[in-house]
Amino acid sequence: MTSHAPDERSALYRALFETAPDAMVVVGLDGRIVLANPQAALLFGYAVDELLGQPVEIMLPEHVRDAHLAHKARYMERPRVRPMGAGQELVGRRRDGTHFPVEIALSPVSDAGATLFAASIRDISETQRQRQALARSRYDAFTAKIGQLALEAPDFDHLAEKVAPLVVEALDADGAGIFVLQPQRGEILSCAARSVDSDVVAAACRSIDLSAVAGAGAGAEAHPLDSFVPASIRSDFAAAGVEGGCFVPILNMANPMGALVVLMRRRRVFDRDAEHFLKVVANVLATAALRHQTQDQLAHAQRLDAVGQLTGGIAHDFNNLLTIVSGNLQILEDELVDNPDASDVIARALRAVGRGAELTRKLLAFARRQRLSPAAIDTRKLLDELGVMLKRTLGETIRVEVDCGEAGKALPPVFADPSQLEGALLNLALNARDAMPRGGRLELTARALDVDAGAATSELPAGNYIAVSVADSGLGMSPDVLARAFEPFFTTKEAGKGSGLGLSMVYGFVKQSGGHLLAQSQLGYGTLIELYLPVASTGAPGIVNAPAATPRRGKEAILVVEDEFEVRGIAVAFLRSLGYSVHEASDAAQALAVLRDEPEIALLFSDVVLGNGQTGIELAYAARSMRPDLPVLLTSGYDGLDSDLPRGVPLVRKPYRKEDLAGAVRDVLDRAP
Repeated sequence: MTSHAPDERSALYRALFETAPDAMVVVGLDGRIVLANPQAALLFGYAVDELLGQPVEIMLPEHVRDAHLAHKARYMERPRVRPMGAGQELVGRRRDGTHFPVEIALSPVSDAGATLFAASIRDISETQRQRQALARSRYDAFTAKIGQLALEAPDFDHLAEKVAPLVVEALDADGAGIFVLQPQRGEILSCAARSVDSDVVAAACRSIDLSAVAGAGAGAEAHPLDSFVPASIRSDFAAAGVEGGCFVPILNMANPMGALVVLMRRRRVFDRDAEHFLKVVANVLATAALRHQTQDQLAHAQRLDAVGQLTGGIAHDFNNLLTIVSGNLQILEDELVDNPDASDVIARALRAVGRGAELTRKLLAFARRQRLSPAAIDTRKLLDELGVMLKRTLGETIRVEVDCGEAGKALPPVFADPSQLEGALLNLALNARDAMPRGGRLELTARALDVDAGAATSELPAGNYIAVSVADSGLGMSPDVLARAFEPFFTTKEAGKGSGLGLSMVYGFVKQSGGHLLAQSQLGYGTLIELYLPVASTGAPGIVNAPAATPRRGKEAILVVEDEFEVRGIAVAFLRSLGYSVHEASDAAQALAVLRDEPEIALLFSDVVLGNGQTGIELAYAARSMRPDLPVLLTSGYDGLDSDLPRGVPLVRKPYRKEDLAGAVRDVLDRAP
């Protein structure tokens, strides 16, 4: 080994310092630069002479200079012989003000008894870009996998179970949880834990105050858990060794319906890429939750529609049977008017027929085939009057509250059948009473709601609505019960205490009125049912009281068309007892033949549903083509057929009483030219 003289060594060290590929500076105890190599000057944008004598903080961003001064003072008080801060990543500042990442190695050196500090500085911009590219590529791979799972998962529960472990793996986290509240299914929770107890993750998910998140306007960003969980949960974190955590809200529009939660055993600040990954996952979860929720609602609606079609057909046939029973009882009542015992028996039987007719009315309401007479209703007045009645009838243990917004602020009128709307709200109030056996609170509220094209759905098209809500503080319903609450004949009440048609009737009425119904309930937290009904347009008819029909006898000739022989016999018997001359037909073809042969016929009275493929409505059009001025009266076990009827043709609903038929026939004949 060749030995060098001191001057030669100094020259060698100087040459190494000047030609080093990394930027190098030497700082004195006063914190000022005493030496700088050309690489340092080039890296930071200064001339070498410009750096000499400057405080080393000139190379740092302004916002970290004070912290660096304090750190430097502590370090220089206790200089050490070994390198300090080797490989430490910091941020440098160039002369033009731009910032860039650097890696620094710091060591104390001795020069003629004086202590100096040498720093080797390396620009790691390209290294950091490569790290970021790798991290982003890794996050993209996980995002793609989660997106594929979202497409393939049969329901949201399965998706959440698969996604939580992937979030843990992607972020190198210690635990992750997905928590979502859905109207029909209640709470959905899935947790994945690596080095913390899954119960801690579950508690963190459940403890997030979603109402506080909404109130704070927290969007789909990563938020620290400490801000939205109670102190007791934070103490559980400490006991479990959890030092850090964050969550991203899972949003339905702008409203939080859940959260994606991440827990860490070491305190860590996520970079932009990690936060972006969390936001993307939260958005995928929100989209999947809403999609599965919509699918559940669609399947539920389709199931109810199918049941409704079946129900409507059964109700029609049942009404025909009731017409026969009721008609024969009324004929017997007329013949046995002088026999009190027989009259009492007949009256009881007729009351039973009336209850059967009410039952079919409820079935037709669910099937959306009832006859409605919508009008413009003052919603505030309706709820105020209903509230007064409920306060008297529900008892002192139930507090009834009515809220229609500010008293001086006008609420648009709702367009619905007044009696049906009042009956629907009363039905909901009575159900709420049954759910509060020990008393509680019943709230009736109404508010205007404008649904624009962006928020519209197939169930609730764009338009102006009044949202009428009935909320109680009762026992609530489980998700399984809530999912079937509006099906006909489904009830949780004891045998004999409920038909199971109340809520189904409300559902059918709202849908037939062009609105929508939503229900939310949770065991122990009460039930909220909202009726969305259209706002009345300008010029919509108001509420009118129809005058009572005045049945009168007559002598005109009437053609009765009915494919059911026994039902036709009842109509013929009723009309003949009222003095009319009656002709009969069992189908449309036979009826048209009778009309051609009997010009004296003054009225066509036909059932809507006829045999041989032709309906009473089609018969009415054909008869009008033969005799344009012929009065027509139709009857049906269905209801709500007004929009399909020829102009000026009224409908009598089965089962009808003789006086109902007499009044309808007389009204049509008296209006005829």
